[in-house]
Amino acid sequence: MILLSGKDLEANIVHISVRPLVEYVFRSGSIDSGFRTAGAMHEGTRIHQQVQRTYQEGDQKEVYLKAEIPFDGVIFRIEGRCDGLIQTEEGWMIDEIKSTSAGLDMLEGGRTVHWAQAQVYAYIVAKEQELDRIGVQLTYVDTGTGEEKRFNREFSLAELEDFVKSVVGQYAPYAALRLENARIRDESIRTLPFPFETYREGQRKLAGAVYGAIKEKKKLFAKAPTGIGKTISTLFPAVKAIGEGHLQQIFYLTAKTITRTAAEQALALMEGRGLHLQALTITAKDKVCFQEETHCSKEACPYADGYYDRINGAVLDILSHETMMTRQVLEQYARKHRVCPFEFSLDTAYAVDAVICDYNYIFDPRVSLKRLIEEQKKRTVLLVDEAHNLVDRGREMFSAAIGKADFLQLKRDYKSVNPSISKAADAVNKYFIELKKACGDTRQQLSKEAPDELVSLLDLFAGEAERVLAAGGENRELLLDTYFAAQNFIRTAKLYDSRYITYAEVQRSDVTLRMFCLDPSYLLSQADKGFRSAVFFSATLSPLSYYRDMLGADSEDYSISVASPFHREQLDVRIHPLSTRYRDRERTREQLADLLYELIAERTGNYMVFFPSYQYLQSVYEDFAARYSGVQTIVQGSGMAEEERERFLDAFQADNRETLVGFAVLGGIFSEGIDLQGDRLIGVAVVGVGLPQLGLERNLIRDYFNGEGKNGYDYAYVLPGMNKVLQAGGRLIRSEQDEGVLLLIDDRFMQPHYRELLPEEWKG
Repeated sequence: MILLSGKDLEANIVHISVRPLVEYVFRSGSIDSGFRTAGAMHEGTRIHQQVQRTYQEGDQKEVYLKAEIPFDGVIFRIEGRCDGLIQTEEGWMIDEIKSTSAGLDMLEGGRTVHWAQAQVYAYIVAKEQELDRIGVQLTYVDTGTGEEKRFNREFSLAELEDFVKSVVGQYAPYAALRLENARIRDESIRTLPFPFETYREGQRKLAGAVYGAIKEKKKLFAKAPTGIGKTISTLFPAVKAIGEGHLQQIFYLTAKTITRTAAEQALALMEGRGLHLQALTITAKDKVCFQEETHCSKEACPYADGYYDRINGAVLDILSHETMMTRQVLEQYARKHRVCPFEFSLDTAYAVDAVICDYNYIFDPRVSLKRLIEEQKKRTVLLVDEAHNLVDRGREMFSAAIGKADFLQLKRDYKSVNPSISKAADAVNKYFIELKKACGDTRQQLSKEAPDELVSLLDLFAGEAERVLAAGGENRELLLDTYFAAQNFIRTAKLYDSRYITYAEVQRSDVTLRMFCLDPSYLLSQADKGFRSAVFFSATLSPLSYYRDMLGADSEDYSISVASPFHREQLDVRIHPLSTRYRDRERTREQLADLLYELIAERTGNYMVFFPSYQYLQSVYEDFAARYSGVQTIVQGSGMAEEERERFLDAFQADNRETLVGFAVLGGIFSEGIDLQGDRLIGVAVVGVGLPQLGLERNLIRDYFNGEGKNGYDYAYVLPGMNKVLQAGGRLIRSEQDEGVLLLIDDRFMQPHYRELLPEEWKG
């Protein structure tokens, strides 16, 4: 991973770690079913410690090594940590430890990329200690059996020097391109103006707070109203911080595709004012896959077959010619070079200045960009858009569930094909049979302990599954999916502490066990630890104390609350005390339909009505459509495709001559992140206070926070619900020219506790 600073650019210095250096030069072959660790070597702490415990007195482990290698006018500062430096009768020997699930008999003398890594370490040691010759050893450990196998070679200093110069020479064009792009970028940033003639009221305050947090290496929690221009107010100071040497990279993290578009537009706006910065958007694999079905094996996909043989050329090509690497641009280059567009975006992400992507790529332990090294993190800022979403997303990322049914099926499928897998799957299936019995008539069981017995059984199953998956072949989708589920469960069990609870549920003949993260704050803080700064911002980060608590703030982290730049006269807020509680919905349905018609009858235009559930929406919509059939309506559907979403929003045009009423769901795709300015939207009605549906998990959250001395009902129900209300209401006033009516329908809005959670500009 290349690290560059202002001084490094002036001196033509490139910082690079040994492992990414040799992987760039020597990686080859295919992506196989997303199973990139199966059959490939992966370092694990347990395996390393197992081998290192056999070292003798005088041997060294985890030895930090560094060297400077000049090549073609550039100084390469190479560093790394070799696993072992062992004393032998012949002298020093480098020991490089790797683990494998593919079986030791598959190694055939060791992998080229591992020999390369060890040879670079050997060169640094031999050069530093003026050794004529040095030994190199590759130690492979079978993850299933613990069996070890070693390969040994000896090299002269001259051989190693030639080898390292050859590696650096092959890497040099990529490094030179990165250096030149960084120089052009920094020069463009120095003269970059704010892309608008003036700052909106509050924008300068927010931008200054973001820059200050980056400079001081702090987190910032920013509540900034809808319509202020939060995207440009966070990206612009971050870009300026790159130009002044505080940062090397920006991650703009979002919860929804639509907010990623806003970030792309903000960067394009700055590019129009002279910025030359390379930005990339990561799109989910299932959306960008070129195949009809997403199977990443070399047998099923020509873009996966030989991927690593072509990827370096693809990365060099796109970095040489593009700045804004949107989905469309990435797909164009992926087709040109015949590489998987998703994996291509991940590999290129490490080389660009700004990455726009989902929260997952930083916070989710299953899919995070794991090759971000610590030194790079220290020069990276996280800009977390619509950060209120990260609380529940965090819970989901750090939770894991697994069920009985797939293991029963695998037991049957592999009984004659592979008895080892069948036996391992059967052991898990039997565990679930006993668990089902223990659930009894309640068909449920709770525990504050991690299910260690199940984790051990899953570990054994995963080891057997890896051997089969590493060998390749067809018809292994169920095994692959179950393997990933098992690995996720095992990984989550390592995070388990007092902030978790375990619950089992029996549904028909199946039983599921879930480790549920009640409080994600600690794990979120661990995930963003090591980055230079993180900025959490939203129009509805309210109350700030709640979100600071739930997003893992420290006492010294910064907070800012920016007042609305809009005048009270722009927004006509009305509260109608009609009960929308579940028990009253049938009784008040006709009255609600009449109330909505009264709102839209005042003025011809576009309106949106938000409901707490699809079921409630459909019930009221049917009544409204029957009673007021002359009114044009459009309804949010469940699981809408991107084209359907675009058609829904396109219906809200400023020049509509008839009234249009959109029926949508609170907390859904249209209740946040959309921007319908001017007469595209003149009225919003919010039905209910947005409380999540009563359920086991919400009640578990309530009980946990009650036990922590906090208002558990607020944490589980009220605050998440009211956030949805604030987001939906925020669709209305998006600019200084906007005017509209906001109708809040529920008697609870009149209660002091709910009323104090409303923004000041809504209180009238």
